[in-house]
Amino acid sequence: MIYKNAIIDNEKKDILTKDGLIVKIDNEIAGIGDKEYDFNGKKVYPGLIDIHSHGCIGYDTMDGGKLEEMSIYMAKNGITSWLPTTMTMDFETIKSVTNINLKQGRGAEILGFHMEGPYISPKYKGAQNEKYIKKPDIDEFNALKNIKMVTIAPELEGSMDFIKKCNAIVSLGHTSADYETAKAAIKCGARCLTHTFNAMAPIHHRNLGPIGAASDENIYAQVICDGIHIHPCAVRMLYKIFGSERMILISDSMRATGLDDGSYEFGGQNITVKNSVAKTSGGAIAGSTSNLYKCVLKAIEFGLPEREAFKMASETPSKLLGINKGMLKEGFVADFIAVNDDLTINNIVIKGEIF
Repeated sequence: MIYKNAIIDNEKKDILTKDGLIVKIDNEIAGIGDKEYDFNGKKVYPGLIDIHSHGCIGYDTMDGGKLEEMSIYMAKNGITSWLPTTMTMDFETIKSVTNINLKQGRGAEILGFHMEGPYISPKYKGAQNEKYIKKPDIDEFNALKNIKMVTIAPELEGSMDFIKKCNAIVSLGHTSADYETAKAAIKCGARCLTHTFNAMAPIHHRNLGPIGAASDENIYAQVICDGIHIHPCAVRMLYKIFGSERMILISDSMRATGLDDGSYEFGGQNITVKNSVAKTSGGAIAGSTSNLYKCVLKAIEFGLPEREAFKMASETPSKLLGINKGMLKEGFVADFIAVNDDLTINNIVIKGEIF
């Protein structure tokens, strides 16, 4: 397939795809027998990659069995790859959800799971169920399949050894760790912060906590950019600290995403959504009701450059994950979106095919 007249970095280009990959990006590509689709001068960005999403449209990762329905919703909203994210629950339930035959259906590609809990701090549990919080156990963890990322509180007993031995990407979150502990965890191999500012020790001028350690060690920082979880100024501040090379936009979406206000279940707890804000009975924010594309638009609204906002939801998470996605580049998976002048989505292409 040849996608004609795409605006990429302010230049009009054609994109040749074959077998799900980008084969060539150049001016005026002509191929004998190739089908053509004309983008008519619309801006084209890589498909988005959400590395932290619990669910949407009434479904949750912990439900099991509804991943394809969620993947279709993701794709319709410009998200072409994602990590279904688990909650702090009993180990056997987590195992039953993640140890599946992870085959690709329709919609966004599932790259693996993000295991958020149970190895977290009770003090910063957020909307996680404290009943199931426990110390990290590498042997237990190794019994799980398909885990691409795990969130852990590094101050817990055994965390440093766990981080050293873990075969998944370790992200620091739901943590009361001080600067020194967080920095030690990064030295052991942790590579990311989970929803920066949310559910972690705050920055203090004499104890910078996980955020200060992440800044010093130049690791990645996930940010929920829904306009609710953190102030726009905090988004701009993180952008100045981490830049588009290290700051990753996430949705942290939950099952109410794409639906109306009301009562929902989240990690075995009752959640109330009012004015699109999800909260536990205790008042803690319980994930977001936004999707990643809306978070990109919020980042732009908050003053971040458009191209950089899209990069932080595509190229940057792809580099953390170590995959050939998230870039409009020869040899990369042909996942991209064409947008109108008002940044509404016009077309979605997944593995070279219009979705």
